[in-house]
Amino acid sequence: MKQQLLNLFATPRDMTWEDILLNIMLAAVLGLFIFLSYALSHRGTIYSRKFNVSLVILAVLTGTVMTVIGNNIALSLGMVGALSIVRFRTAIKEPLDIAFLFWAIAAGIVLSAGMIPLAVFGSVVIGLVMLLFMNRKSKDNPFIAVISCRDYEAEKRAAEYLNKHVKKADIKSKTAQEGNIELNYEIRLLSDDTDFITELSQLEGVNSAVLVSYNGDYMG
Repeated sequence: MKQQLLNLFATPRDMTWEDILLNIMLAAVLGLFIFLSYALSHRGTIYSRKFNVSLVILAVLTGTVMTVIGNNIALSLGMVGALSIVRFRTAIKEPLDIAFLFWAIAAGIVLSAGMIPLAVFGSVVIGLVMLLFMNRKSKDNPFIAVISCRDYEAEKRAAEYLNKHVKKADIKSKTAQEGNIELNYEIRLLSDDTDFITELSQLEGVNSAVLVSYNGDYMG
């Protein structure tokens, strides 16, 4: 019984230096693949190269740590205890960034488990899905039109012009001050042509017109 208990806390297999180097190198290669996938599929406001580089480091780090732990219960419990006192303060604003984080972690774990074909094939499939869906451009993507008008008559002209040149226009906010009316519209374009916003800004009584891409969470 004592020997069986000790076996649970023993390393299940002896890894050679070749195995260790192979796991680390493959984790680095998959990390670079994740790096390229993130760079090509990113559609947020600001591309963070530091975050992207951290995905490569995370894949290698996870693979290294999991290679050391293996099926060793003592090391596993120690790792859980160590991670339980770590507090991460960086906020993840993009939901897709969380998916890339899990992808990097999963790649390291699967590689360290010795399932190299699964790690490679799974990463290729995920990368293709990301590139396929994130690179699709659609005129149905929402935009925010910020229009500044001098008076009520100019507001009506701007609204009529906007409704004629876009598929859909929903007013989201209106701020009225003496000599200025600011309107925020969520719009859907008829095509990729955005010249209408320039013509809108030249209407009588319109002070300015701004078109901003909108992803549903924040402007980008």
